[in-house]
Amino acid sequence: MAYKLGYRSVVVGDDGFLLHLYSSTRAAELALTGWDAAACQAFVQMQFEAQAAHYQRHWPDAEHSIVQVQHGAAWSDVGRLWLHQRHNSLHVLDITLLPVWCGRGIGGAALRALQDRAARQRLNLSIQVEQGNPARRLYERLGFVPVGAQQGIHQPMQWQQDLDKAAFFLSEALSEQT
Repeated sequence: MAYKLGYRSVVVGDDGFLLHLYSSTRAAELALTGWDAAACQAFVQMQFEAQAAHYQRHWPDAEHSIVQVQHGAAWSDVGRLWLHQRHNSLHVLDITLLPVWCGRGIGGAALRALQDRAARQRLNLSIQVEQGNPARRLYERLGFVPVGAQQGIHQPMQWQQDLDKAAFFLSEALSEQT
């Protein structure tokens, strides 16, 4: 089933959703700890705040968006996207979907939209993937390739715009100016 995707900027009232989303990414790991619910919640809260502070400190101008899908007339929040524009590339700092929405083509659609944006702006698109992350298969299917050495448990990957597509967007932009 194809979903209509939307994005909206994160606002202060989104903290509960974002914490729930972050927690969903740590559930399997926390299940192995044997900690009680309060300890797990405290750990997730601490890690969530540390991650947000890290992104804000290092990429204060990054776009932080809620990923949404449309159901009829209603929109549902299903994930988040942190995106940083560099001088020669767009860099995906983080793209995360709630587990119930994974495997439905939403992540692929979001990444293809980013590829289109990068192509229109004549930029590359980069991401880092954690070792063992099943999303790496999606990135490879979309044309991302490893670049450079693995950095700890992360592998930098990059998508380079298709030169034919870039030429099309450039000629389209030039024709709009005339």
